[in-house]
Amino acid sequence: MAQGAALTEPATAPDARVLTAHCAIAGGGPAGMMLGVLLARAGVEVVVLEKHADFLRDFRGDTVHPSSLQVIHELRWLEEFLRLPHQEARSLSAQIGEETVTIADFTHLPTRCGFIALMPQWDFLNFLAEKGARYPGFKLLMRAEVSNIVEDAGRVVGLRATARDGPLDVRADLIVGADGRTSVVRERAKLAVRAFGAPMDVLWFRLSRLAQDRQDTMGRFDAGRIFITINRGDYWQCGFVIPKGSLERIRAEGLPAFRDDVARLAPALRDRVAEIVDWDMVKLLTVRVDRLDKWHRPGLLCIGDAAHAMSPVGGIGINLAIQDAVAAANILARPLRERRLRDVDLQAVQRRREFPTRATQALQVFVQNRIISPLLGRSETVRPPLALRLLNSVPFLRRIPARVLGLGIRPEHVRVQEAPP
Repeated sequence: MAQGAALTEPATAPDARVLTAHCAIAGGGPAGMMLGVLLARAGVEVVVLEKHADFLRDFRGDTVHPSSLQVIHELRWLEEFLRLPHQEARSLSAQIGEETVTIADFTHLPTRCGFIALMPQWDFLNFLAEKGARYPGFKLLMRAEVSNIVEDAGRVVGLRATARDGPLDVRADLIVGADGRTSVVRERAKLAVRAFGAPMDVLWFRLSRLAQDRQDTMGRFDAGRIFITINRGDYWQCGFVIPKGSLERIRAEGLPAFRDDVARLAPALRDRVAEIVDWDMVKLLTVRVDRLDKWHRPGLLCIGDAAHAMSPVGGIGINLAIQDAVAAANILARPLRERRLRDVDLQAVQRRREFPTRATQALQVFVQNRIISPLLGRSETVRPPLALRLLNSVPFLRRIPARVLGLGIRPEHVRVQEAPP
């Protein structure tokens, strides 16, 4: 710990190596990495602990929305970022029954980028890791799995983890839980979780993409079925929305029946469904929507999915996580750097981000309960509701859902200044 530390040293795990920093972050996802880089850029000593050996995991949130691209632009990294392989979705369309409607047009947003960047999350996280490595106060530990928090006199003062070389304790003025919807940090901190339920789960898999295929990302909504195809360059990332808890029934019906369902929903991909050769290629995303009543305790703050697990509706979870990180850096960088962090600073982060979270989740739950759940239970033909037909026929109206999806509610901007070299 730097000179002037205000921590009371608790007992250390036997044979544990001890690291000290101003801030220790559990989880190297978008929230944890973005916060770590922004704090290090501002002159704060940060340790980020990521339990995996690398970022290479399929079917994570791979949509970088205009609000997040604006953050990268404000950091003066956008040109370099957009040199990474990606696709650009300037609008979103859906096929409902036999009709195709355009739902959102991002090209008119008041941002540097009027599109969603479709990029593998591992490329995004590697990009942040490379940026963080430029700052002397940034330390990223891969294959460091957090197992517990360390408390002293009611205050959270550290993280206990297993690293490559054995037990590890990290002591810091602030511990951040950014370890996702199954957060160890929030569980160990005994923070109360409010769950809202979800009527569906999602099966993710890949199918190859040919040069003559259409370009756009598309959703197909039909009686009892919802199917999403996301253009990832040389392959389609496919999402098959199923009723909650129905995976075992689908598996029992057999892989040929599943392939037939995919072919019916995506006729253009019929010649490629044979690429699904076993169930190991089909990954289950268990959908949950929840949030903490209180995001913090003395010495501890949760952000991103650890504070609020989002539905995949709109694909905006990664972007809310990034917005949390930007707000937290704006509010906490100076008190962390000056070693005067107070509980009211942590309260300020929750106050800043709680309304956008509540409002976004309310919209997602509305869509889940009023649109997705009835659709999954239907057997008769469906057609677009009046609101979507209006969006399709009046292009100006498409700017409204584009703003909600692309910018979100109360988008954040980088306010914290870069520390002098």
